[in-house]
Amino acid sequence: MLIEVLVAILLFSFGILGMVILQGTAVQQAADAQYRAEAAQLADDLVGRMWAGDRSATVLQKQYNTCQDTTECTGYAAWSQKVRERLPGVTDGLTAPAVGIDDDGRVNITVFWRPSSYGSSAEVHRYDTTAQIRQ
Repeated sequence: MLIEVLVAILLFSFGILGMVILQGTAVQQAADAQYRAEAAQLADDLVGRMWAGDRSATVLQKQYNTCQDTTECTGYAAWSQKVRERLPGVTDGLTAPAVGIDDDGRVNITVFWRPSSYGSSAEVHRYDTTAQIRQ
């Protein structure tokens, strides 16, 4: 009878451990989904800003293309700062957001982030979107 009780306690313990691991994974996946939705919203916000202003390709390239000189590409600098404030692990290096605009008004936006819950060695997540801005 004592062996049966010990086996039952062991099985119960494994069940509880499995539920705790499942709960932790669910919380982590919910945070990942939140960051992905935030990245999508930020990219849509940038496309909306492009549509609201001068939509010529040269102006869009000058204001929104990825650049290091914030006085030249003010639209990109403001949006990039917003991305840094709202997503974790965004830096100037590997996880800097990228915007590319070609001469036909095709816009490619890539938003990177690194979830802080995974630590500094976490893989970089990304969200890509493409839009066509015409005059």
